[in-house]
Amino acid sequence: MASSVLIVGAGIIGAACARALAMAGFDVTVVDRGTVAGGTSSACEGNLLVSDKGPGHELVLAQYATSLWKQTVSDLTEQLGDAFPSVEYDPKGGLVVATTGSGAQALLDFAASQRGAGVDARVIEPDEARRLEPDLGPLAEAAVHYPEDAQVQPAIATEALIASARRFGARVLENTPVLGPVHDSSGVLIGIGSPAGHIRAERILIAAGPWSGEVARMLGAPLPVRPRRGELLVTTRMRHRIFHKVYDADYVGAVGSDDSALQTSSVVESTASGTVLIGSSRQQVGFDSRMRVDALSGIAAKAIRLFPFLADAAVMRSYGGFRPFMPDHLPVIGEDPRMPGLWHATGHEGAGIGLSLATAELIRDLMLGADPAIDAAPFSVGRASLASHLSAAAGDAVASNAAPRDAVA
Repeated sequence: MASSVLIVGAGIIGAACARALAMAGFDVTVVDRGTVAGGTSSACEGNLLVSDKGPGHELVLAQYATSLWKQTVSDLTEQLGDAFPSVEYDPKGGLVVATTGSGAQALLDFAASQRGAGVDARVIEPDEARRLEPDLGPLAEAAVHYPEDAQVQPAIATEALIASARRFGARVLENTPVLGPVHDSSGVLIGIGSPAGHIRAERILIAAGPWSGEVARMLGAPLPVRPRRGELLVTTRMRHRIFHKVYDADYVGAVGSDDSALQTSSVVESTASGTVLIGSSRQQVGFDSRMRVDALSGIAAKAIRLFPFLADAAVMRSYGGFRPFMPDHLPVIGEDPRMPGLWHATGHEGAGIGLSLATAELIRDLMLGADPAIDAAPFSVGRASLASHLSAAAGDAVASNAAPRDAVA
């Protein structure tokens, strides 16, 4: 009989895990308090990046993920057929530009460190950058071309992974919030409570993005995942004028920062539909979803520094979402040693789209007892860099009586 896995969360991490596990023969059920791709995975840019990651464990995970995307997209197209929308996979490459002298040196030093870790980071002259991007403004002091960067349409990619998982037998229960844990007579976790009754499984995998901390607390194993808000702008359609994912060198610092205050940087790219997608911001404001004009103004101003023609572009809409922030800047992937049977795949912050396939491969291999393609230990709940944060999260759970009144996922 197939081993059963219950996945909490139908964003791209949960979808990728569902597909990998169902293809490996597991009996998979996915639950979500909303709908497939209804949260973070539909409120982001769809980045598949290595360019923003310095040498370390997250970069290794990103490099592994990069090796998986092209074949996975091909497999999804074959499995789902032409009637299913394209996931808009575009290996367009990235271009990182510094607009100040100090930023230029920092960018060049960062790229050199990445090359030492196997990243294809090509330093180019500003004139070459303008050949790649003819509308790039005059302020470029230095530029690095990253051919390995790519893009997908994140909501469609999530839907495609779920559709594929269903073809291998996975079940998806939308609008099904977690109400609490289900234990056997000896206190072992064997499922969750839901409005439809108990849903049992041998393993429970929390993949609820920024809501993972609340779900983990509810199930009795607090995890220090916090929401980090990001805002984006979308222009009206225009002729294709931006050919890579282009961002300013400030973006790398914003990604790695612990600062809870507002930070903005410029990430600009064209989409398949003809719009221009402009990000990004980072700010810790809890789950407050109110639009922030200061964030949008900062994003727009920095985008115009890169591409002056955007000053005359019409903005069609803005949107924002929450990213799952971990205090040590690494996702949590694997079984929770505090509670056998409880697993995590969360904490990827703004990199979840790109890292989803690699995360799913690690989860599958760990559940099968096989050796993963890369070392999974750095992503363990039991890693040293998380110890103090786990203690703090446990204390917060005790303070709030660890018994939520409302469903959270």
